[in-house]
Amino acid sequence: MTAPIRVFIADDHPIVREGLHALISTEPNMIIVGEATNGEDAVRRVRELKPDVILMDLIMDRMDGIEAIERIKLENPSARILALTSFTEDDIVFPAIKAGALGYLLKDSAPQELLQAIQNAFYGVPSLAPSIALKLFQELHQPSIVAGSSNEALTEREVLILKHVAQGLTNQEIASALVISERTVRNHVGSILSKLHLANRTQAALYALREGIARLDESPKAPPADS
Repeated sequence: MTAPIRVFIADDHPIVREGLHALISTEPNMIIVGEATNGEDAVRRVRELKPDVILMDLIMDRMDGIEAIERIKLENPSARILALTSFTEDDIVFPAIKAGALGYLLKDSAPQELLQAIQNAFYGVPSLAPSIALKLFQELHQPSIVAGSSNEALTEREVLILKHVAQGLTNQEIASALVISERTVRNHVGSILSKLHLANRTQAALYALREGIARLDESPKAPPADS
């Protein structure tokens, strides 16, 4: 008999954990090996338990799911993680996928869809909720835009900030990394979008990755801080 798929659940809502536990327990080829209520505990317990598939909520206390995914993948690049959340906003979806989530499902997904996603993840096959797949398709197929088409080249600082944006950092995180104000970061991001004729930071991130300005595994070095 084939060993069951060992599943770990990280979610801060007891009713969600109980519901997932009840659903997964109905499957003879799956077993719950552990749970966590926040990202910090998830990282620690996953390290100890080494589950086959991890269901990760993205909004949790003490460490959010995106950071937890990054840390788990850093320790174990082959970890199979499914983001399971209620949120479809760009600034959550794309960072989660960039962090290494193998799939992105919404909590209102059909039970069979979730079970199939766990099965897929075990075999390394990605799963995306239809609305998320459509969002990715639309963003990845934005018309290619040539940087500087407005005859305004990005400054060194703007290129650096664009690299951080491409890595999924928020304005606050960029400000902290570069030791500048969040308002300054907002101004730079606005200038970048204007110069590149882009609609939002998600398009800017995809543009930077597509054009080779940034890589997900890159850690940009900060030049001297400005005001």
